Amino acid sequence: MRAQDSATPPSSIAVVVSPVEPAPSRTGPAAPRGGASAASGDGPAPGRSGTVLAGLGVVAFSLTFPATAWGLESFGPWSLVALRSVLAALVAGAVLLAARVPPPARRHWAGLAVVGGGVVVGFPLLTTLALQTSTTSHAAVVVGLLPLTTAVLGTLRTGERPSRLFWGAALAGAAVVIAFTVRESGGALASGDLYLFGALLVCAAGYTEGGRLARVMPGWQVIGWALVLCLPLAVAGSLVALPLEPVRPTAHGVAGLVWVAAGSTFLGLYVWYRGMAAIGVARASQLQLAQPLLTLVWSFLLLGEEISAAAPVAAVAVLVCIAATQRAGRRTAREPRPVRS
Repeated sequence: MRAQDSATPPSSIAVVVSPVEPAPSRTGPAAPRGGASAASGDGPAPGRSGTVLAGLGVVAFSLTFPATAWGLESFGPWSLVALRSVLAALVAGAVLLAARVPPPARRHWAGLAVVGGGVVVGFPLLTTLALQTSTTSHAAVVVGLLPLTTAVLGTLRTGERPSRLFWGAALAGAAVVIAFTVRESGGALASGDLYLFGALLVCAAGYTEGGRLARVMPGWQVIGWALVLCLPLAVAGSLVALPLEPVRPTAHGVAGLVWVAAGSTFLGLYVWYRGMAAIGVARASQLQLAQPLLTLVWSFLLLGEEISAAAPVAAVAVLVCIAATQRAGRRTAREPRPVRS
């Protein structure tokens, strides 16, 4: 039925073009204040390019644990997290000022607070505390569970409805990653595991909320405003932690700090949220199944940690699961939901 043949106004009919939410009609309301516009040049990239952007985010995140281990050579855990947030917020604030971006609408600040609490403060702090007693290989078990947790929270928060094939592949991928990382760590729980499981929950919440916000404002603005929102807390943390913890600047320590601030926190989350906005939270989250394996590679190259012969087998199994989730996600996106007039 065509819109002009119905007594229902055209703006009330939603045509689903993604697994997350309907696309606005031409006669619908204007974009929210502080959000993306058609002329912004930073709107969600469609389909394949969205997958590439999310994949680049995963590569950036896979370096986070090794870079954090480097940073701990020069800074205490509290100082490292506080300085990381301060530097990332200064970069984000400078970009926002240079682009003369207006503040987001008031209704978006609560979501930005969730993003800041999850990926700017909570995850970095909890994983940094965990890495004092855990190896990066063992800490990768968090990332092994993160895709599934993010997909679950994404369906609850954004209304996505992935298919059974998607959930089957997601569960299989999580099982492969968990089995592999637990085997690599000797099968024993470390003292930092409570920190790691807490990091899993807060990061999944931050990813989900950031992916939702990236549909109404450019991805770099989502993480940029979340960082700016956390800046006062980060400055206060730096002033308290730096005098109490030893600081021994080294090349590795400074390089690790710079990467976790600019690479993981700002650039990584920028492309990650853009990719999430394009292909959906659940589908993008499953690309992170590859993150623990990438982290093991970086740990071998940068930290000298050993990788077992089982790594290639696990890598192939994970890639098969990722391909299945992406195929199922594309199929779900092509199936429109019933239109209610």
